Order: sequence, then C-alpha cells, then structure tokens
Amino acid sequence: MLQPFSNIIKSQKFLQNISLSIFIKPKKHFSIKIEKKNEKENPKKLKEFDLVVIGGGSGGLAASQEAAKFGAKVALLDFVETTPHGSNWGIGGTCVNVGCIPKKLFHFSSQIKELMDFSESYGWNFDKSSLKMDWKTLVGNVQDHIHSLNWGYKTKLRDKNISYFNALGKFKTNHIIELNKRNYEKEEIYGDKIIIATGGKPRYPSISGSKFCITSDDLFSLKKPPGKTLIIGASYIALETAGFLKSFGYDTTVMVRSQILRKFDQQIANLIQKNMEKKGIKFMINTTVKNIEKQKENYEVTFCEHDLKHQKLENFETVISAIGRDPRTFGLNLEKIGVSMNKKGKIIHENEQTNIKNIYAIGDVLETDYELTPVAIMQGKLLAQRLFSNLKTKMDYSLIPTTVFTPLEYGFVGLSEEDAIKKYKQENIEVYHSFITPLEFTVPHVGENETYLKVICNKLENEKIIGIHYLGPNAGEIIQGFAVAIKIGLTKNQLTSSVGIHPTCAENFTTLDITKRSGENPKKTGC
Repeated sequence: MLQPFSNIIKSQKFLQNISLSIFIKPKKHFSIKIEKKNEKENPKKLKEFDLVVIGGGSGGLAASQEAAKFGAKVALLDFVETTPHGSNWGIGGTCVNVGCIPKKLFHFSSQIKELMDFSESYGWNFDKSSLKMDWKTLVGNVQDHIHSLNWGYKTKLRDKNISYFNALGKFKTNHIIELNKRNYEKEEIYGDKIIIATGGKPRYPSISGSKFCITSDDLFSLKKPPGKTLIIGASYIALETAGFLKSFGYDTTVMVRSQILRKFDQQIANLIQKNMEKKGIKFMINTTVKNIEKQKENYEVTFCEHDLKHQKLENFETVISAIGRDPRTFGLNLEKIGVSMNKKGKIIHENEQTNIKNIYAIGDVLETDYELTPVAIMQGKLLAQRLFSNLKTKMDYSLIPTTVFTPLEYGFVGLSEEDAIKKYKQENIEVYHSFITPLEFTVPHVGENETYLKVICNKLENEKIIGIHYLGPNAGEIIQGFAVAIKIGLTKNQLTSSVGIHPTCAENFTTLDITKRSGENPKKTGC
C-alpha cells in the first residue's frame, strides 16, 4: 500500500536525497518532478571539513584563521620537503623560514656594520681591528627567532580549533585529499572547499653540477660561513644576498645573464648596481653559467660571456642559485582533477577561484605578477571572507607597494617610468626627481647624492601620481605611507601642499620641483 505523499516528504532522509520541482501549468494544474540527487562524495565517511587549506605559509595561515573566525571547520596541511643540502624548517612558509624574515634580519646586521663604519665620525672610538662577523652567532639567533614564530603559529591554530596536519597533501578527487605523513602513514580527508597555498620553490640552473648550488632555502641555516661566494641571478634575492654577504666581509660576485631587476624601473636598477659596485660587489653582466665542478673544498665555475668564449673562475667556496622560483604545484595531482595551469605551472584563476568550482588558490602558485607575502595574506583573508561570511570584497591587484632590501634600499609603488611611458605615452607624463644626501651621511662624508626620489605623474589627470620611487635608507617605511595616499588618488599638487617632517629624507617628496623634461640638475645641495 502506498504511503500518503505528505508522509513521504516528512522523511528527513528522503529530503536529503531528492530534488523536488513543482511546475504550475495553465488551467491551474500542476505536476511534481522528483529526482534523486547525486550521492555526496564521501562514501568512506572521511573526516569532513568546511575548508581544507593546503600549505602553511603566510597566505594559508591567514585564510585558515579568517575562515575559522566565521565558524568554519578548517584543516590546514603543511609539509616541508628537505632540500638537496639537508635544510628543513617548520610551519610558516618561505617568508618566515627562508625568506622575508631572515633576509631582513641579515640585512639589518649588515646595516649595523655600516653604522660602525660611520661611528668614528660621530665620536665613538673602539678597536675596529677586532671587528668581525660571527656567522654562527648570527645564524643561531636568527634561527631561534624563527623557531619561536613556528611555535606561535601552531599555538594559534590550536587556539582557533584548526586541525593541523604535518603531511603532504594531494588530490584524489576535487573534494578528497590524501595526506602523506612523515611516518609514511596515509589518511584521507574530505573538504567542501579547498584552497591551494603551497607557494614556490627556488629554481636550479639546468647545467652539469647544479647539485653543488645552494639556494635561499639553505643560506640562512648554513653551519659555516659562505666565504667567497658566487651568486647566479639578477633579481631581488640575488642582489639582497650579495649586499649583506659583502658587508659581512665575504668576497661576493653576482653573475647576471642580461640585466638586473629586469621588471623594475631601469634607471633605479642601474643606480643600485653602481652603489653595490662602489661597495666592492663584483658584477658579471651578460654572462651565463655553463658548468660547476667540485675541486676539493672549492668550486670551479665555467661560464660564457656574450662573446661566446668559455672561461673559468676558480676558488668559490659557495655558489648560490637565485635565478627565480617555480610554483609548488607539482605532486598535487592537479592535472588529474582538471585544474587549469599555464606553462609555468601557475594556476589560472578568476578572483582566486580555479576552473573547478570548489577549489581556490592564493599566493605564489597563482598566475599573477605579485609574489609577495602581504599579497598572499590579503588574498587569503578576503577569500575566506567571501566564502564564509556576507563580505564580498575582492582582491585589488593595482598599486601594490614593495621594497628591495639592497644596501641602499629601493621602495616603490605604482608604475615604473618605462611602463608609464608605454601606457600613457611620453608626452602625457611628467617625472619629478631629485638626488639628495641623507643628513646622517653628511658627517662621515659618504653617499653624497646617491639617494634618489622620483614621482611619475599623469598630465591628463591633473598630474595624478601613478608611480613613486625611492632609493635610500628606510625605503619600506617611507613608501608604505605613500602607497596609501596613491591608492586614494594623490596628485602632485596635494603632495607638494603637504608640510614635510624636517630633517628627513621623506620630506623631499613634498618639495620636488625639478622635472626630467626641464633638463635641470636634480642634485640637491644644502639642507
């Protein structure tokens, strides 16, 4: 005997597995269409999470914690593969362990050395002959700080009830993740939504002997000083590393295939190179490494200059590869589940969502021009808000500031001069600029007119500022404030109508009045 329809639809189990459609037809007739829903893709009754984040770097941590704030049940996976030279680290990703944090601390150590060089001019007398770098102490103290950060992240995850798995994750389906743990055990979990935040890894040159290269993944935990060092590369990692190693007293050479800081403003890139050369850092431009051979304790490097003649350099104690980074999308089985990637392995997306509806990505694995920690953090927070709250704000990729921590720091926001000309044409931009000498440099008589400021304006929009560039001390601290102002449409008139803080380097932005077009000498004299 058939049950009354009203009794059937009261069954909770029935409602979970059917789709009910009511169609009203002319003459007040209606029909009911009942279809069986697709079975939930968790037949094994795996642990279920509203969100699974693969990657415990800055972006993954930000996304998981933000999602948990809105009540989501979150799992975070993090796994660090040991480098060919045996380096390993804890949760926190590249920035915390082998990137921004140790880099800035090593850079600060080099700045202390520079201040010591100035000290006699400022009345401080001490025995400089006893001054030397204690590499072991520097590395030990920096690593202690990093370990405290690792512990802090784990504590935060626990406090927010986020399930942490120290395991390598890969996709079985678009919802099921297989966890491969360090003890070789495996487990599967189910995620309604999944964020890929696995970051990037250093690239090695495709040459014989590349196994002898270390990378930034190894540098900050080296047991012994690097000594005479060859750095292969031309972007910010190569230059920042060269800067602090030379300051520590190590003979340092940078091998550049074409040009330094290729994607940055080239006028300032050239100024950076000149400043670094003045400090004793050697550059080999238009040079390609061909082979690296081990010679007892040192390495012999074969290279090729633009004239195609092979030559050899001997007696490098350390060779560092800083030729770029690749996304960590390998081994995730993304091809199996159909996630779209470009030729470089970066994930194609629209507002951080992949072509698979429930799968998202943030950070360095994304197809964007910004491999920066604050970008990954912002992406993660905004994405979590969109997924688990009523907030709908999307990531804005325009006007993102950054700083290169070379010996003379370079910070900027907006367009380079080359890109501004390309976008608006030469006749429609105005470039205001000035060379200055920071007050601190005047007493020891160093760095005269090496600090440089440049403001690029769009003449078609009331000289709206489309790029600010600064080469000098404390670049990151200076540019951060200007980045906020440019974000809300700062014009040249608004900038110069502001009162500067005296005596600072930043105040010179408010007094810029010499344009490149005028041909006047931009070097500043006096206070």
